[in-house]
Amino acid sequence: MTGPADGTADADTAWTRQLLEQLRPAGRDASKVVAWLAGTVDASVSLTDGAGRLLAGVAVPVDDALAAGLVHGRIASAAWEGQGRHLRMVRVDLPQSPGVLTVARSAPFDRRAADVVTHTAAVLELLLRAQESTVTGHRLRRAAADLRLAILQLLMVEDTVSARRVAAGLWPGLLDTDTAWVYVVEGRPEDRDRLAEECLAATRDQALVVRCPAVDAHVIVVAPDDTADPALRALVERRPHTYLGGSTRQSLARTAGAYGQAVSALAVARFRPGKAAVYAERTHPERLMDPAALTAWAARLLRPLDGLAHHTGAELLATTRLGLEFTAVNAAKVLGVSRNTVRARMTRTETLLGADFTDLTARAVVHLALNTQVRPVQGAPGAEGEPPAPGRAQQGVEPAGCGRRDEERAPAPGAVDLDGQASPVRLPGLLAGPAVQDWARELLARLDADSRNLRGTLRAWIGAGGNAERAAQRLGVHAQTVREHVRAAEPVLERQLLTGGRDLYEVVLAHLAAGDLAPPVLGPEEPGDRDAPVHR
Repeated sequence: MTGPADGTADADTAWTRQLLEQLRPAGRDASKVVAWLAGTVDASVSLTDGAGRLLAGVAVPVDDALAAGLVHGRIASAAWEGQGRHLRMVRVDLPQSPGVLTVARSAPFDRRAADVVTHTAAVLELLLRAQESTVTGHRLRRAAADLRLAILQLLMVEDTVSARRVAAGLWPGLLDTDTAWVYVVEGRPEDRDRLAEECLAATRDQALVVRCPAVDAHVIVVAPDDTADPALRALVERRPHTYLGGSTRQSLARTAGAYGQAVSALAVARFRPGKAAVYAERTHPERLMDPAALTAWAARLLRPLDGLAHHTGAELLATTRLGLEFTAVNAAKVLGVSRNTVRARMTRTETLLGADFTDLTARAVVHLALNTQVRPVQGAPGAEGEPPAPGRAQQGVEPAGCGRRDEERAPAPGAVDLDGQASPVRLPGLLAGPAVQDWARELLARLDADSRNLRGTLRAWIGAGGNAERAAQRLGVHAQTVREHVRAAEPVLERQLLTGGRDLYEVVLAHLAAGDLAPPVLGPEEPGDRDAPVHR
């Protein structure tokens, strides 16, 4: 292949154009630039750092004193010839320390060759500085992301003091609030980094934006005010395959509970035309119960945790909330601990509460108590007071219009003892109110239209602890049939079931309220009644 002759104007234009091509985004590789230089001037080329270590090209023998003069700035370039070799050495200011570009060839250096070497040295300086800036920028962004994750993990275990201290240095004022909203934005895993950057831009860096350590498709946003809601809704609306779930306003110390709310809302968002939903937009069974009775019941059920030191109790509560929502592996990633630590804490909670978390009814009931403690329903005593001890209800009021009217919530029935005092209400009493009964019947009745008996399969699957194989044995069908029936029930109920968590627990509570499942045994406060009639 022929090209412009050396020394002509066309030859000068050709090599300058080729050298500039090395700065295009597709190039920008020091090794490629050095290889191009070697081919252009027909020479052996090396790029070394100040200590003489080869960075690119091939090793070229040089005079150490001459190289040291270049590195220490006594000379900027040098030429040498002898023993049939012609050598050009040029100082290159590398990001960390000065280096040397050495070019050796058998023919003398003409003007063109000398110019190519000089200009290539300048291009290498620009290229390596740009690469160092890119690497430094990436490291800074990675460090900032790690700090955001650390802050979120501190909030998850209710350590708001430490979270504020960590945030104050880089994001002053970010957590100067007592309450916050939590959002979960879901996109495609391969596009999550861009999604996180867009969330930061949408919230104008006024929110804690974290790449979820447990779910590769999720970005978690903790916003100190409600201005993030319309910005994030606009973001997901214009982005394909992107959904948004949000919590109600929560105390910063209740970030873990708010996160669970956001995940639950995200499941609803997948069925919404606007691809967004918040937790308060759907009727939940706890909002249909007598507020005072529900709060008192939750406090009694969680009373065994009250005797723990605050830090220990907070760890158990935060871990149990997440452990009931996710697998031990994913809960561990969110909390920044090992999965064995998550399992140990869950086991301790089981022991303290007298619960068996392999039983989905027990998980659903404890989940109800924990979320009542996070967010007591409207009208609960002490809703405006200071946050009490771990096993007691926390402050917070639900927004108006998120459940049925207060007058529709019937007081939970309770027995009367010999002194005429009402005895503590139990779980069956909470579920016996007319509003809860209507909700449960309406929810489960949606399944009756399907001729495959989805309701019967779902009841058996829940009774088997969510194990398709055991449910299949009870029903005399294949395990895959059970999974297909449960999956078919999800869009009908507008709830995710196979992944577990809040959506599943609401469906379990509906079965308990309808009498399709027996209540669980939960220590002395909730002894259950395995002999109670169960409707089939």
